[in-house]
Amino acid sequence: MQNTISDRIADFLKKYPPFSYLQLEELQAFTPEITIVYKEKDSIVFERDSKPHLFFYVVHQGAIGLIRKEDGIILDICDEGDIFGLRPLMANENYRLQAKAQEETILYAIPISLFKPIVKQNMDVGSFLVESFASNTRNPYSNTHKGQLLGDSVQFNPNNTGSRLLDVQPVEFSTKITSAKPGTAIQTIAKKMSKKGIGAMLIEKDGLPVGIITDKDFRNKVVTGIVPITAKAKVVMSSPVITYPTNLTITQAQMAMMKSGISHLVLTQDGTPNTKAIGILSKHDIMLSLGNNPSVLVKATRRCKHVDELAPIKKGVMNLLKGYLEQNIPMSLTSKIISELNDACTKQVIRLSLKQMDTPPPVDFAWLAMGSQGRSEQLLHTDQDNALLFASVSEAQMKVTRDYFLRLAKLITKGLHEIGYAFCPADMMASNPKWCLSIDEFKRATSKWITNPGPDEVLLSAIFFDYNIVYGNKELTDDLSSHIFATVAHYPMFLTHLASGALQNPSPSGFFRKFLLEQDGAHKDFFDLKRRALMPLIDAARVLILSHQVKGISNTWQRYEKLALLEPNNAELYLSCSYASKALLKFRTRQGLLHNDSGRYISLEKLNKEERMKLKRTFSSIKDIQEVLAVRFMTSIVR
Repeated sequence: MQNTISDRIADFLKKYPPFSYLQLEELQAFTPEITIVYKEKDSIVFERDSKPHLFFYVVHQGAIGLIRKEDGIILDICDEGDIFGLRPLMANENYRLQAKAQEETILYAIPISLFKPIVKQNMDVGSFLVESFASNTRNPYSNTHKGQLLGDSVQFNPNNTGSRLLDVQPVEFSTKITSAKPGTAIQTIAKKMSKKGIGAMLIEKDGLPVGIITDKDFRNKVVTGIVPITAKAKVVMSSPVITYPTNLTITQAQMAMMKSGISHLVLTQDGTPNTKAIGILSKHDIMLSLGNNPSVLVKATRRCKHVDELAPIKKGVMNLLKGYLEQNIPMSLTSKIISELNDACTKQVIRLSLKQMDTPPPVDFAWLAMGSQGRSEQLLHTDQDNALLFASVSEAQMKVTRDYFLRLAKLITKGLHEIGYAFCPADMMASNPKWCLSIDEFKRATSKWITNPGPDEVLLSAIFFDYNIVYGNKELTDDLSSHIFATVAHYPMFLTHLASGALQNPSPSGFFRKFLLEQDGAHKDFFDLKRRALMPLIDAARVLILSHQVKGISNTWQRYEKLALLEPNNAELYLSCSYASKALLKFRTRQGLLHNDSGRYISLEKLNKEERMKLKRTFSSIKDIQEVLAVRFMTSIVR
């Protein structure tokens, strides 16, 4: 007899992560063991420091507050579909917070003994719990808790990335399937293939794939006279058809073709011939996907003789980025590879621009990427932020030298615009004389910002101080960096102003964790992911790393990882900020690719439960790091 209550529980859980990653049959296997718990308002589910129950909980209706008992502060509110009380069970430790019903609440108590094997076996479930863990800990992005979650740590080996990434890089395939029935004349099929310019024809019966005819079949069976041209498709086709799921990687596709000695794979809904065909994958498709491999793209970049030849390579970089996100490659590795490819394109634009100049550069120079590109965090096509730094020259040579580099900078910024990098609306580009300066001029400018830090100077510092050399003489940038750090050391009050500026970004959430949306303008009722979530973390990392006089690290999460080493007492917070900054950048990148924009403004209505949950999990890290800035740099004295 069917257990209707158990079925209703399974149907409910299936709507929410991480249960949504499981098949309904998998859920139904353990839902009969789930207990339904009713809690009146203000009743306690568990107390702090108490031993963990044999269950963790999912909120069916109502709300559960996770409370820091010493001061009664509600650190988290778990509502419909949220999980709580799981981490202590996985980590074998007592509860760290009190769980209290904020209203009448119905809970599902799930036995940990049934769920733990699922976490171990299902990568998607484990990844979700690592990334957005709704447990009784204030900081779900804690590196310590993340490590304790599964009892195992999965490491991604960054060595030999060229071949390693082929193991995870998805292959693009054609979804435009041309099919015929087994009784169709092969002459008809040949004419249709020729007209459409395709190399394979899928043979289907009752909507399911039963065979495939390729150019090779015509050459080997028909042209040789083995099979007459009047024969039917079922005589010539290769059958049974070899099928695979759609999430094949390049390596898997290559191995499948080599194993069976074929040139086409049929991709179906479940990877078997028993479901509808989704696409056909050819050797040509694999070659195109190989063309999006990082090492291949870098070589192709260096071979470009004209700027317009770089545009399709940039498209290949975007395809690579999409694939890495789909395969859940660690953000640190994804960012590193995409940033190096972006830098390779910029370098080639500079080389091609230099060739257009009448003479070689009069003195050494360095091209600086600023902002997100300087931090190696520019994954999408955003606008340009760059500067050109050249060696000192005499007063008599200054005008001629500056004119040369301004002409060069205009060629470079124009070339970058042509391949997809929009001009900076604020004109913070090397083609602007304000950002095309000698080393001495940049030293004077940065000294002014540091010693007289008004709002404009703080804003300029926040953008410029994330610079990274892309092309040219590194000694020039090293000299400038040494000057900046020495000046900051003599004027520590600048850090207070910089910290105060970092606290100007509005809070991401209001009372009870509600998202704070834009109130007016073109993006009214949208969530500003950049200003409310990413920038507070980026700005805080910049201030803190400057205060420690650490040179050569501009990437946000690398700054936090360095800070964790420098301040062991705050390592937990810094590592959580590192993790949160990567999670937010991944989220923004996915949204940007999905909507073909910068990913900055998010419509919450278009986010599912899992996406909203993951986004909210970063907010506690933002709040905590801003509290550190306010206290450490006494920002109240400059407000």
